[in-house]
Amino acid sequence: MSIDLGNYEVKARKAIQLFWGNREAARQKQIESGNPDQGERAGVTTGKNMDAFLTIMADIVTLNGLGSANICLKKRVLTLPGYFRPTKLWDLLIINHGRLIAAIELKSQVGPSFGNNFNNRTEEAIGTAVDLWTAYREGAFGENPPPFVGWLILLEDCDESRSPVRDSAPHFTVFQEFNGASYADRYNILCRKLIHEQLYTTATLLISPRSAISTGDYSHLSEMTNLKTFIKI
Repeated sequence: MSIDLGNYEVKARKAIQLFWGNREAARQKQIESGNPDQGERAGVTTGKNMDAFLTIMADIVTLNGLGSANICLKKRVLTLPGYFRPTKLWDLLIINHGRLIAAIELKSQVGPSFGNNFNNRTEEAIGTAVDLWTAYREGAFGENPPPFVGWLILLEDCDESRSPVRDSAPHFTVFQEFNGASYADRYNILCRKLIHEQLYTTATLLISPRSAISTGDYSHLSEMTNLKTFIKI
């Protein structure tokens, strides 16, 4: 049976526009208040800029036969038990008759600083997955089939994210695929490895320039890590 994708490409463009529009609106509001946050924080301190992507995913679930499922979007119902920590707050949960169907995490990264933030995002993604699957193994979600676990990141498309990056590892050799890889390439490698290692059912990288506030433009680096693959699985 084919999957109804719910005109996701048009909705994704609108979600991209909202992402950049919300960031700019937040930045302008803080400037007008006379107390702007430092650097790019001014664009992220008011609400969740990725909410429109959650709506796309919720719509697809409803369109494809899980209309009676509990699609959790509000903060008070987004917590799951962990194994290495008591709980974890997710961005989207789908519960059907007491069974965990899906858990989804959305992230974004905007320049100009990419290095430390890339490392932090990588550690968060791996740690979150290990925590969830260990909790699943230990019966935290009951005796049920494994859930869909998704991770998606929206990265600013700019010179800094597309330029080759050098690494220094004085004692051992860095894996070949990372040599000269840009931060966009590194996120794509991360997503592929998260899938290969079965840490996530699927992981997606969207790349979008700031000019997409008016166009909704975004791109991918591979079929494995694109948005269509994410929503079809």
